[in-house]
Amino acid sequence: MEILYLMIICSVSLAVIFLIIFIIGAKKGQFEDDESPAVRILFDDEVKTEEEKETPKKIDKE
Repeated sequence: MEILYLMIICSVSLAVIFLIIFIIGAKKGQFEDDESPAVRILFDDEVKTEEEKETPKKIDKE
């Protein structure tokens, strides 16, 4: 029966620790932008022009 009391105290204290960590994260703004990471993957990368796709030009030594 004593182990049950110990487990209850441990689980409640762990829940309080996680709650404190969540509150600190919420105050710092960690959860403010929840849509853009999910939508960012849907956007295409910028299209490169033909000049940008070419390899760098060789410099002729005289």
